Amino acid sequence: MTVFPLNLVAEYGAGVAYLIYILLGFGFGFVLESAGFGNSRKLAAQFYFKELTVFKVMFTAIIVAMVLIFLATALGWLDYRLIWVNPTYLWPGILGGLIMGGGFIIGGFCPGTSLVALATLKLDGLFFVLGVLFGIFVFGETVDFYNVFFNSSYMGRFTLPELFHMSYGSVVLIVVVAALLLLWGAEWVEGRSSGITMPRLNWRAAAASVLVLLAGITAAIGQPDFQRRWNSMAAIEQPRIDQRQIYASPVEVLHLQNDRQIVVKLLDIRSQSDFNYFHIRDAQRVNPGELEKLAQTLIAEPANTVFILMGNDEQLATDVWKQLRGASVPSLYVLEGGINLWIEQFADNDFLREARVTEIRSDQLGFRFAQALGDQYPMASPNPEAYEKTFDAKVKLELKRAPTGGGCG
Repeated sequence: MTVFPLNLVAEYGAGVAYLIYILLGFGFGFVLESAGFGNSRKLAAQFYFKELTVFKVMFTAIIVAMVLIFLATALGWLDYRLIWVNPTYLWPGILGGLIMGGGFIIGGFCPGTSLVALATLKLDGLFFVLGVLFGIFVFGETVDFYNVFFNSSYMGRFTLPELFHMSYGSVVLIVVVAALLLLWGAEWVEGRSSGITMPRLNWRAAAASVLVLLAGITAAIGQPDFQRRWNSMAAIEQPRIDQRQIYASPVEVLHLQNDRQIVVKLLDIRSQSDFNYFHIRDAQRVNPGELEKLAQTLIAEPANTVFILMGNDEQLATDVWKQLRGASVPSLYVLEGGINLWIEQFADNDFLREARVTEIRSDQLGFRFAQALGDQYPMASPNPEAYEKTFDAKVKLELKRAPTGGGCG
């Protein structure tokens, strides 16, 4: 699996990275201007079905990017999970779309295309940008009055496959076919409303056929499951397991919990009964059978978050670690020795002597608890000052995904 996102500054230095950013921005703006997106009359004409260039260009860009992204993911070159997808706030999104659409019709631009017009010194583009800046200011000053609605109907990362309960490949193929029909329909509408003659299909038919073929290949290969993703990275990650680089000692985890510069998420994958008997302070029980959902939740956490998996010993936690690493969860570690070693490290001698189980099976709790007190036992929250930092530090923050832009350009 390709390492993503690419840290251009770390790889090539700030100068080269900034040059790449400038070239990408210039190229993006050049394409928009070449497509006529800097002309407000051309942009507004789509709402009157006079000229649908904007619709055709944007829709073509969307489906081509979609096919390439999911084909690259299917081949193991990219990880779709690490690409930022705007979370869905259903009703605020609908209202915001209507407001933006109204502004688009009146002003002839969307925020991105207005910058293209401004870059080419168009006066209407200048006034639209000033209006956008004023609108941002007004929004920032008034959002507290409707903050509840603004954050309502949150659905998280909700896409068409989740909506229709279909595979990503199937959705890609259906969207491509539907988009091509809509593009043909757009040209037919242009011909009927403004007398524009539809050009011959020539090369565009071939391009559409290639796009459908690639979408079909994407659907046929399918998106990689946990095992395929792990197999693609096992050559790099398995040595980390063998060299015990992923196992954080109980003392290290204890000190991490009290480090204000990072956020520590303790993920307890044990049974509900074992968790109820005893768990570490602030630990969250998670279900190993719902790792797809869990992985996406963890990836969405802030960049300074460290995740610690814990079972009764290391076996199950290591298996879950492999699957979550295959799902590109960053800064992920396993509690060395599991809960059993934590108790050995921090429980008092009387408890250890009286509660220890002499013979235990794999991933079994090694102590008997008279009561299910959860994190109310003293060893659930030991004092870090009582334990020196004599451990071999294993935990390091890893680079997380970078958000990508959206909108109409």
